[in-house]
Amino acid sequence: MTTSILLALNSWDATVDTKADIALASEPYSTAQDVATACRTFQGELWYDTTAGVPYFQLILGKLPPLQLVKSILVKTAKSVLGVLTANVFFTSFNKRTLSGQIQITNNDGTTATVAFSNLQGVTPWYVSAASPQALGSSTGGP
Repeated sequence: MTTSILLALNSWDATVDTKADIALASEPYSTAQDVATACRTFQGELWYDTTAGVPYFQLILGKLPPLQLVKSILVKTAKSVLGVLTANVFFTSFNKRTLSGQIQITNNDGTTATVAFSNLQGVTPWYVSAASPQALGSSTGGP
């Protein structure tokens, strides 16, 4: 079971719990949040691993690639996260070069979670939704 620092949805920055301690996210929310973070990372952005992340500049932004290519890149990135067994990408909107949708993941223990994205065009506002009823709403599980 993995635990991650809980990130605030509006800033994607560390947040605190009701006791003013660093808030932690537990499964399955933590894995969904890690998938969102991986998919928000631009390839080359991590100085310690320039191969990690999504090749936004290299293959996506300003290129208008086939949606299947974007889907396969996001699936590969999601599956690179520790604990993710399967990942499925669904696009809900593609309008004026703006892409929205979700990544549905299944963890190694069979739990499912959904990572939603909208306005995929550079600044990618990702958020985690529907991680699980027990993970949402607690300072140790989700927002």
